[in-house]
Amino acid sequence: MSIGSIELSIIAPAFIAGVLVTATHIPLGMQVLARGIVFIDLAIAQIAGLGVILAGSLGFEPAGWAVQIAALSAALAGSLLLTWTDKKFPEVQEAIIGVVFVLAAAGGAILLADNVHANEKLRELLVGQILWVKSSNLPFEALVYAVILAIWFGFRERIGRFGFYALFACAVTVSVQLVGLYLVFSTLIIPPLATRHIQRFRLPISYALGVCGYAVGLTLSVMLDLPSGPVVVWALAMLGIPLHMLSSRKRS
Repeated sequence: MSIGSIELSIIAPAFIAGVLVTATHIPLGMQVLARGIVFIDLAIAQIAGLGVILAGSLGFEPAGWAVQIAALSAALAGSLLLTWTDKKFPEVQEAIIGVVFVLAAAGGAILLADNVHANEKLRELLVGQILWVKSSNLPFEALVYAVILAIWFGFRERIGRFGFYALFACAVTVSVQLVGLYLVFSTLIIPPLATRHIQRFRLPISYALGVCGYAVGLTLSVMLDLPSGPVVVWALAMLGIPLHMLSSRKRS
């Protein structure tokens, strides 16, 4: 097997994972920007991560169903809380989201205080290990994302505030364990932000930006032997900035 084929066998599953995350998170990210709750994904992802850490500290296998259930339950509980605060205190919702994120992050640090692998676990939660995505897991994750997209595009006008938060929690719970928190946030925010001045074909252009960002970032990370998550984040930003500048100039 040649070096090129080995690299392709590593990049291909990671790229598919990136495309799946892009497909789901960009339309949700547009809604996040419209609602002015940009940091909700960080908060929900951190809460889901707290569920993962808690399940791990109780002795459950990292890849087991108990951990997945714990992560989703924690994320849904966080969504329920943020739904209530959004209804009760809409004027300070962004600040509340920030507080929830900090509390979840601090809680994770406390739970990992006696864990010798704490730094490794926190790094995996934040940066992710997208290059080590298992191809065997992708069909299930693709099915979950397909259901989320079907609900979003078919019933988004009827699911209400909690429906949005719950759907968002499900998407983030899957994604943060697949690609890490940094990529979840970047995929959710950078393409919608870069295309916010584009009226026609905004969604397909945002999708194209996300897919190109993952393709360029993964390729560069393998070629330069750099961590894939951070490189993809930078690739998304470096592609998004000129697109935003160009669309802003055309608009003015």
